[in-house]
Amino acid sequence: MKVLTEKNVNGVLIKVIEGDITKEKVDAIVNAANKYLSHGGGVAGAIVRAGGYEIQKESNEIVQKRGPLATGDAVITGAGNLPAKFVIHTVGPVWGEGDEGEKLRKAVLSVLKLATEKNLQNISIPAISCGIFGFPKERGTKIIYETIKEFLSKNKTSLKEIHLIGIGSEIPELFRKVVEND
Repeated sequence: MKVLTEKNVNGVLIKVIEGDITKEKVDAIVNAANKYLSHGGGVAGAIVRAGGYEIQKESNEIVQKRGPLATGDAVITGAGNLPAKFVIHTVGPVWGEGDEGEKLRKAVLSVLKLATEKNLQNISIPAISCGIFGFPKERGTKIIYETIKEFLSKNKTSLKEIHLIGIGSEIPELFRKVVEND
């Protein structure tokens, strides 16, 4: 884990991290999920592989009870064998479905609201929708950061630290640029 930059926004420390989200020791990591919470590929697949099948099992139970999630919704499960306590699953938009920017904002807001409701102190957020869902990475990382900043300026929250994370250098560098240019 390598911290590229950090910034205090309304009393919450935002850190940009190059590293593996499944190794984050935080209250919750965020999973960019599909509406069926079927965690096969991308970040979702990595989370279940590292955390164990109970994450998928809990996800299946949620979908059986409430049906598929809408784009922008978020739910929480345990984290299995991960160092985090919970996984917050949110459904980001698939590029090309229309109104993707607003849907991504809604997904990020859902995560922040759920984290606050659960009284979480620190969470780790990947570049939701910027992988297999095809959202343009530069635009997506900017929307994610701006949505967090807006939420922190308008809401009281239990959060003390938010990590913006990606494996490899591309996503963390995009997050770093948007945070440092703010």
